[in-house]
Amino acid sequence: MQAILLAGGLGTRLQSVVSDRPKPMALIQDKPFLEYVIRELRNSSIDDVIFAVGYKGSMVEDYFGDGSAFGIRASYAYEETLLGTAGAIRNAARYMTEREAFVLNADTFYRINYGQLADIKKKKGLDMALVLRQVPDISRYGEAILTDGILTGFNEKSSVARPGTINGGVYLLSRELIDQIPEGKVCLENDMIPRWLAEGRRLGGFVNSGYFIDIGIPQDYFRFIDDVEKGVITW
Repeated sequence: MQAILLAGGLGTRLQSVVSDRPKPMALIQDKPFLEYVIRELRNSSIDDVIFAVGYKGSMVEDYFGDGSAFGIRASYAYEETLLGTAGAIRNAARYMTEREAFVLNADTFYRINYGQLADIKKKKGLDMALVLRQVPDISRYGEAILTDGILTGFNEKSSVARPGTINGGVYLLSRELIDQIPEGKVCLENDMIPRWLAEGRRLGGFVNSGYFIDIGIPQDYFRFIDDVEKGVITW
């Protein structure tokens, strides 16, 4: 199975503690965070990874090379300018050799059942499957709503502090859907998913309760380090 890892962001919020490298390459016990993500994917039989890279992307390629040392096949799709999440996916798709690919952010670690996501996409005849996660306060985010496994609301803002589900940032997209992304800078979350919903595309998925962390801010970066040291995250 193939995956596209979005690793092209600037990581400005983390630069106060990690200023010499791309955010996904931030060190955790002398290993880059991205290696933990790769090991998790490999444990789920995802062994073909396309790195969508930009800012200091050569550092990612220098470390992972052809991927053989990590049990994967690695390709690198460089961005000349920032393309946004959807634009980066389209740019990386030239290296796809399968009809669909998982897509995830390289600066998040989300323990999920990737096989379950693939099964749901197939059984429900989805154009795209995605993972949601439960949070205690959706007012900080945009709510995503599943009804019988079908996405019926996305990025819906609420001023009321209440529990709910939000986008988990892990997707399984068909190549046919990726080819519909316009060239240039395009956001998956703000542009394409709302558009596909409006067009009546079948989008759906499931809510996952597995371990999740985004190292985009210093306190969460240090929390992940602490979790690794405590043995919460192992491979």
